[in-house]
Amino acid sequence: MTTARAPLIKGDDGLPAEEVGMWVKEKHSYLRRYLDISSSARKKYLGSGKAGATFVDLFSGPGRARIRDTGEWIDGSAIAAWKISVGGTSEFSQVYVADIDQERREACIERLRRLRAPVIELKGPAVDAAQAFAKSAPHSGLHFGFLDPYSLGALDFQIIRALSTLRRIDMLIHFSAMDLQRNLDRNMASEESAFDSFAPGWREKIDLAHAQQEIRRLVVEYWRELVVALGVWPATEMKLITGKNKQRLYWLLLAAKHELAHRFWETAANVERQGRLFG
Repeated sequence: MTTARAPLIKGDDGLPAEEVGMWVKEKHSYLRRYLDISSSARKKYLGSGKAGATFVDLFSGPGRARIRDTGEWIDGSAIAAWKISVGGTSEFSQVYVADIDQERREACIERLRRLRAPVIELKGPAVDAAQAFAKSAPHSGLHFGFLDPYSLGALDFQIIRALSTLRRIDMLIHFSAMDLQRNLDRNMASEESAFDSFAPGWREKIDLAHAQQEIRRLVVEYWRELVVALGVWPATEMKLITGKNKQRLYWLLLAAKHELAHRFWETAANVERQGRLFG
């Protein structure tokens, strides 16, 4: 199951860009906060003779966007990540960029090159890109993955499985609350459900006789169990991103192998008592 992506527009720098909602600014603010707060840990892996610290964005988009309601231009996630690493004097040793759409991917890469970032292109679907990254990235390095898919189905569990093979990997993951809430009936009835790639095996584990809210909770809890089984622990708290009418859009959570990363995320998210996923 795929979700159509909006047509590209001409960016303020002449390259292809996207039009996005206001909430993207909030999402990127958490990304920048985490990377800023964790800069001291990243520095330990940088420098001559060290394994390096990388950033990988598997759903990069073109790297530039215009806010739909205001006309404001903002950086995409990979651009924002590179800039915050430079500003914190803990520049990523490599920035890996992937997007299944070639025009978007190439636009993002060109923007990074203009900033003199050490960018590496990953071609193909996100699953293939994740596997290629896991094979090529320095195994002893420190790695940060930003997983920002355009639909729940695009967050294939094989992506997380591939990234989890790295010794040190932190992942900031977005998954769609809208897909969980609005498309539950479709996913339950369809032979090819978005849940099948997101949480493989869910049909055998979850009793569909439950109420819909409980089914949604159980799907997410089952997904968390799958992630934990890989040796990567999802944060207990997730950051809710809402639309302009306060509708639930998606959640951000950190999955990491080291407790220090979770402490960084707790500070970056500045968790407020905004309610649980299905509360």
